Amino acid sequence: MLEVEALSLFYGDMQALDQVSLTVPERQITAIVGANGAGKTSLIRAIAGIHRPSSGRVRYAGQDITGWPSHRTVNLGIGQVAEGRQLFPTLTVRENLELGAAVPRARQAARRTLDDVLALFPRLAERQTQLAGTLSGGEQQMVAIGRCLMGQPDLIMFDEPSLGLAPAVVQDVFRIIRDLAARGLTLVLVEQNVRASLTLAHQAYVLETGRIVLHGTGADLLADDGVRRAYLGG
Repeated sequence: MLEVEALSLFYGDMQALDQVSLTVPERQITAIVGANGAGKTSLIRAIAGIHRPSSGRVRYAGQDITGWPSHRTVNLGIGQVAEGRQLFPTLTVRENLELGAAVPRARQAARRTLDDVLALFPRLAERQTQLAGTLSGGEQQMVAIGRCLMGQPDLIMFDEPSLGLAPAVVQDVFRIIRDLAARGLTLVLVEQNVRASLTLAHQAYVLETGRIVLHGTGADLLADDGVRRAYLGG
């Protein structure tokens, strides 16, 4: 569904991505793991159209979308749950969700999609009129995921979805990701919890200083001695 070919990205003179290539099969979970500063968020933003790569190609469903602005990639079916959730804190839960359906592809079915999202997250159904900024971290993450779903994506990129959440809530987030995969969505997972993300993933890539250094199934990377030493504590 998604192909990244020899993608490079600079911030001024600083190179964030160096000839990154990967493929994301349809209806699978692809994990991207690596240390802070490895370039994971830069990769997500380059795919989404937030940053323009200096070279390389991004193809989605066979179409070259390199350098497309983010509003076009969202309308094509690429959703993103950003790091830090990025909600509008002074808007209600319902208003935040409805904003997710602002893209043309989602407008006609917005009401039905909202019903589906509230069925998926019953807690949000109870808090529709509550300001998003007053929710707990876990509830805010539910809103962020729900808002993304309102855009009717076929592919969702998660950027550190468990960051700053209590351990019990983290388990809920990973259950939601697993459930979305079971619904047939294609998922890209960038996550600080390497063990959990590799356990979920069909395949995974290890990113170091802007380069892909390892690729395999989630199970293979979990068993890899180098990955265990670097990210799993031995």
